[in-house]
Amino acid sequence: MTGTERAGTAAPIAIGEQAPDFSLKDNHGRTVRLADFRGGAAGHEGEGGGAGDRDLDGKNVVLVFYPFAFTGVCAGELGALRDALPAFVNDDTQLLAVSTDSIHTLRIFAEQEGLEYPLLSDFWPHGQTSRAYGIFDEDKGCALRGTFVIDRTGIVRWSVVNALPDARDLDQYVKALAAL
Repeated sequence: MTGTERAGTAAPIAIGEQAPDFSLKDNHGRTVRLADFRGGAAGHEGEGGGAGDRDLDGKNVVLVFYPFAFTGVCAGELGALRDALPAFVNDDTQLLAVSTDSIHTLRIFAEQEGLEYPLLSDFWPHGQTSRAYGIFDEDKGCALRGTFVIDRTGIVRWSVVNALPDARDLDQYVKALAAL
């Protein structure tokens, strides 16, 4: 993991720890829960589009926190994920991107950028999920650039946390997934 505890943030959750569960609305207003991707889970409760139709083996999750929609570095990173989507959304893996933007902002951002994976809103309570992962910047009111690869049992197996202006290396995500 890169990055360390910074002023205005807690220490990021450590590799080997249970990933904090969450329940967030996506850019279409559907509820997405991390627990829905765990092996042996009963699935989604029928809110339309979600994890309910997958098998009980669960999925690995690539959880990508980004500061704000409609900013250059964020659009670039999320666009790179869009362009490599088969590596991150398939029978074994689900990509989830999280920001403190509202679901309405995320809907327009996804449409504009052609993003076809869930963009989750950590808008209210503001930054609650980002705080649980130890990457909320209290001074700026947004998440740092944190990525967590979470296995089918809900354990964090790899992570990287970058400062706001520093883009992440997509190839690192691919290598982390291959190691699972």
